[in-house]
Amino acid sequence: MVLSVDEKSQCQALDRTQPSLPMIPGRAGTMTHDYKRNGTTTLFAALNILTGTILGKCLPRHRNGEFLKFLRLIDRTVAKDKQIHLILDNYSTHKHAGVLAWLEKHPRFHLHFIPTSSSWLNLVERWFREITDKAIRRGSFTSVDELIDAIQEFIDVHNDDPKPFVWTATADEIIEKVQRGRVALKAVTQN
Repeated sequence: MVLSVDEKSQCQALDRTQPSLPMIPGRAGTMTHDYKRNGTTTLFAALNILTGTILGKCLPRHRNGEFLKFLRLIDRTVAKDKQIHLILDNYSTHKHAGVLAWLEKHPRFHLHFIPTSSSWLNLVERWFREITDKAIRRGSFTSVDELIDAIQEFIDVHNDDPKPFVWTATADEIIEKVQRGRVALKAVTQN
């Protein structure tokens, strides 16, 4: 099983000081520029490359201990007879001594690190854009728990009808663009 894994840190539970006005013909929706901060959470997510399903968990911080908790969740969730290949960025948390020690005891996990400054290669980043645009950015949350509930609801709805992301460029086109320094590639969900 191939999972694209990353963390979306500092998801803020922002509560707007006034209710937003809905979109109507001739006027865009509005929201106040000021807000009250009610705390943050970190969303750990694993995108199944084949199916498009998401395994996600919100945790209070973004450290190696929380990453280990997420690895344990993946271990409990994925069938024991499956090898697990994780696509990750080079964040130091993913290479911490405690994580490496745990991985030695769990040989079915295989980590594949993407090059530095190429987060666009990790497809879970594309899904993070979806949740940000559709559930977090314009939301108003009175507590971190309310934000976590909204995130979990988005994951549940997404997993009811998941669609894998597919590259819209060939491997040769991607390599050519990388070599020319243009990395603005996009992946879309397959319909």
